[in-house]
Amino acid sequence: MSRNIKLTVPSYVVLGMVEAMGEATPYMMKRLAGISLDNFRAVRHAQFYSEPDRLAEAGYLTVKQEAEGRRRKHYRITPAGSQALARWLTEPAERTSELRDEAVLKIFFGANPIEAAEQRVCLHENKLSEYKQLLNDMGTLMTEGQRLSLRAGIEVERHWIEIWRKISIGELNGAR
Repeated sequence: MSRNIKLTVPSYVVLGMVEAMGEATPYMMKRLAGISLDNFRAVRHAQFYSEPDRLAEAGYLTVKQEAEGRRRKHYRITPAGSQALARWLTEPAERTSELRDEAVLKIFFGANPIEAAEQRVCLHENKLSEYKQLLNDMGTLMTEGQRLSLRAGIEVERHWIEIWRKISIGELNGAR
């Protein structure tokens, strides 16, 4: 049953979610990602349906399918899955963040930077407000790692607001 497979970031996302929830269906993982992970690491939702089966086949998860009804699959992490996740958590993250901002891409290809910047300031202010509200409402229910991740998101939004404000007034033009 166990076979050697290459574990990817989505593999570790699935392992981490299943471990955190104890038992999870793909739908549960997709829902949790929608309110948490998608804010800083997008995972294609289809991967929550394909990756668990691949991990189960390799011995990192167990799967039990309902006999009747919707026949949902319920996954649990195995000791091998917990060990793989623990190893990954101690490895250094070797890549820097990608600057994946659609407005930056549009500016690169000739969009009006001032208009784009004004729109982005509003979007980032809204996201900052959302993060602050989430921290206020759920902070005590989160793990320390979740709170730290959310606080990092708050700081990133603050920096984006500052950057886009500078772009909107032309302060970054010709900057070195």
